[in-house]
Amino acid sequence: MTGSRSSAQRAGRSSAAREPLYYQVKRQIADLVRTLPPGSAVPTERALAQQYRTSRTTVRQALAELVVEGRLDRQQGRGTFVARPKVAQPLQLSSYTHDVLARGQEPASVLLALTTERADDTLAVALGVRRGGRVVALERLRLADGEPMAIERTYLSAARFPALREHMLRGGSLYEALRTEYGVRPVEAEQTVETALATPAEAALLGVDTGLPVLLLTQRSLDADGVPVEYVRSVYRGDRFRLVTTVRAGRRTRR
Repeated sequence: MTGSRSSAQRAGRSSAAREPLYYQVKRQIADLVRTLPPGSAVPTERALAQQYRTSRTTVRQALAELVVEGRLDRQQGRGTFVARPKVAQPLQLSSYTHDVLARGQEPASVLLALTTERADDTLAVALGVRRGGRVVALERLRLADGEPMAIERTYLSAARFPALREHMLRGGSLYEALRTEYGVRPVEAEQTVETALATPAEAALLGVDTGLPVLLLTQRSLDADGVPVEYVRSVYRGDRFRLVTTVRAGRRTRR
């Protein structure tokens, strides 16, 4: 038994020796974070470096990984804080406003751009219009309880939805305008999810560091007749969202 314990202890020490220093510090900071409530300020890099007897560079690397993992929230000009739990975002066809209200939060949107553009190849295929056809481009910053959460850019056929730009300038829900003004309701969507890194422009709008992992969602919505309604490209903060979907078994076949 003694020999077995000694072997296990040597193996443990060997494993710890191979573990990068920053990762050891990361685990220690993670243990500290678990003792603090969400929103609590984390000690400065200098204080953590002194506490764990290491360099600020090592601490900075450890903090950066915890930010990427969503355990910490780095706010420009303010410091680093214990992050709130990630928002569970269902992969379903519903409005952003509805999803936020369902979580008990207050939704809000900031209109960033509302223009008419010419469809490129991607938009022409997605919206079922000719290349060069006019499309309405609606870009909004989405917030929940005042916190920037996503950047959403929506494209719709200008020919199918005349005067949509004027309707949206008056404010309100896009889906509500489609339903009441045009009698159109999306009932089906094709969604694609990818990972990307926040560009400087996206980071500035979302209030995060450039290069923060983000979730890139593209969605092509169809009406009951299978006609394209919209094409949406959304950038969600990777540190604040996790995607949730329900998967059901397909039809079984006999072998």
